[in-house]
Amino acid sequence: MNRRNFLARGTAAVAGALGAVSAPALLAASKPEATTRIRIIYSLHGEKQDRPDWPNKGFDFGPVMDRINRELTRRCRHFEFVPTLAAGEEQARKILAEDNAAGGIDGYLIYQMNCWNRVIQPIAASGKPVLYADFQYGGSGGFLVYNAALLRNQARNVGFVASSNLRDLVEAVECFATVKQTGGDFAAATAEVRLKHTPKPGRMTAKSDPLECLSPGECLRRLRESKILAVRNQNAGPAGEFVGIKVEHIPFAELNEAWEKADRDEARAVADQWTQAARKIEGVSRETLETSAAMYLAQKALLKKHGASGITINCLGGFYGGHIHAYPCLGFHQLCNEGLVGGCECDVRSAVTMLVGTTLTQGRPGYISDPVINTAKRHIIYAHCVAANKVFGPQGKTNPFDILTHSEDRQGASVRSLVPSGYMTTSLEFEQSRKEILFHRAIARDNDPDDRACRTKLCAEPVGDIEKLFRQWDQWSWHRVTFYGDLKEPVYALADALGWKVVEEA
Repeated sequence: MNRRNFLARGTAAVAGALGAVSAPALLAASKPEATTRIRIIYSLHGEKQDRPDWPNKGFDFGPVMDRINRELTRRCRHFEFVPTLAAGEEQARKILAEDNAAGGIDGYLIYQMNCWNRVIQPIAASGKPVLYADFQYGGSGGFLVYNAALLRNQARNVGFVASSNLRDLVEAVECFATVKQTGGDFAAATAEVRLKHTPKPGRMTAKSDPLECLSPGECLRRLRESKILAVRNQNAGPAGEFVGIKVEHIPFAELNEAWEKADRDEARAVADQWTQAARKIEGVSRETLETSAAMYLAQKALLKKHGASGITINCLGGFYGGHIHAYPCLGFHQLCNEGLVGGCECDVRSAVTMLVGTTLTQGRPGYISDPVINTAKRHIIYAHCVAANKVFGPQGKTNPFDILTHSEDRQGASVRSLVPSGYMTTSLEFEQSRKEILFHRAIARDNDPDDRACRTKLCAEPVGDIEKLFRQWDQWSWHRVTFYGDLKEPVYALADALGWKVVEEA
């Protein structure tokens, strides 16, 4: 059956419940040997993505869903699968109500295809066995955050899969039949499968990387003399202090005015430098490079005007709202190479974390990311469209980088930094309200060139327990800030000086 016919043969009841979201047809309905009936619910905006989000605008989920449906049908004997699409809680509740009325569903496979569609919540509350799966580089943010909440609430009827290998999904699905026969703990059964296929730790010795950090006292003294500019909306004024760092709001209008006033000859020279330095430029026009360079000059001008060491900008809201006219990604990249801070998404906590780490390490840049966990390789992948290519600081060696469009909407200009492998990294978040520092380390293993989701993707192997690494996302949200270097001792010393607690998430 081809995909067009497959999608056209959805059941009328489910199609009515989902409105504009199409419903794939029931699979293997005629198999007489089928004994376990599973509803697959793909949690996403629609079959073809119509908005900026992971994986990217225009992404066609049809072939992905086809492959999953086909492989499950082929490899899971004695199963019957009923695939459906849902965009959110209301549609999920309607599907659940219809299944309860009709009967015959033994469990649910919820596939998080886009990040923040809330489908798992009502299904998990049903009490039925539920397998929660991450479509990596598609639904990973929601998967990590929502799954951590389920783990915190000890939802024993919910198991999860976070693997790039379909074999791991197939074996987890088989747990539905096992638990149906034995009445066992579904979460425990799927955890056993997951642990069986998670590789043992590799060689956890990192390359030599001498690092001289500031003393806690000197670091805190310098932080008290620092300031971060936060461009969230059109508001201006003081925004408090975090770890001693002053934060000041400035409006989009001030940033845009600085961009308009930036010297265009100087912007062309900066664009020339980026063109010469980049390994390749793909999908980005010369005009976009120059407007991005002007945005970098605007950021530098505002840092000088306000006496600040860093800036964080609501880039997507500003760009989509017409408040700014160039993405700040390349500017952030350049600022971080210079020992300053350029932080994404007006995430003040992560920008503060960047400045703390850069100050502590005397210049090493932090890298904000949206992480993904892949148990098939025992990796955490730090993904974002901004990263420095001087990970050892302004005077350190450089690594190659590419200039590409911003991934989610395929507009503007952003960076794929091909960061070096074999070194110890430290990922952090500083949370003032709880006086806590979130901490884990990982050894850099590879760069993933996958076209889905953000451009830079540092693949690393966590030091410690990868299972534990699934548990903090609901408390700390998705972002992490990663630095090259083993910062365990200096971070603990800084925490002692602050009177804060270190939370080791792995």
